[in-house]
Amino acid sequence: MSLAVQSFTFNPFQENTYIISAENGDCIIIDPGCFDRQEQKAFQDYISAQHLKPVRLINTHCHIDHVLGNAFVARTYGLELEIHKGELAVLQAQEMTANMYGVPYEISPVPTSFLEEGDNVELEGRQLKVLFTPGHSPASICLYCAEEGWIIAGDVLFHESIGRTDLPGGDHQTLLNSIRTQLFVLPNETIVYPGHMQSTKIGYEKMFNPFLQ
Repeated sequence: MSLAVQSFTFNPFQENTYIISAENGDCIIIDPGCFDRQEQKAFQDYISAQHLKPVRLINTHCHIDHVLGNAFVARTYGLELEIHKGELAVLQAQEMTANMYGVPYEISPVPTSFLEEGDNVELEGRQLKVLFTPGHSPASICLYCAEEGWIIAGDVLFHESIGRTDLPGGDHQTLLNSIRTQLFVLPNETIVYPGHMQSTKIGYEKMFNPFLQ
């Protein structure tokens, strides 16, 4: 029994949306960035073709590129949004952000429950542990599957880069501390699935990430 990690690169910000699926067909949707009909169809077609049943909708953080598809996914699959409570103000600011960028945005539903540091998101017996990793945004989280050796990292850590910290609620030193205390303590072979660009590994970033030398 293992989980499948499927990614899509969506919207003008080239954001990575993830579908984590179990062998029984249950799946978790993380950071849906699909924002037009073509992207929504590609997303739906994959779920239909794989005979998946979406059971949870999670944002690692609530910047505009990661929430563009929240309303669509929630409505289509009857899901309620889950975020860290520290991201609520960020989520509520995204209508203004979308207007600033000129990006079509159907306002995200408000979460009815919140994820906290140390929580476990379960999918067919596998545990995705919630890690609290602020810095890129006020209350970013990552989802770590120790049993399968990967982490959904949002915009915390990238291939040879890190998340930007010049947006409201961002802080450079806080982000570096999150990476060093929450991510760099994981096994070197842990695969990092980031919110942008290609996947990487913890050990590689320890050695070659110029922001963390």
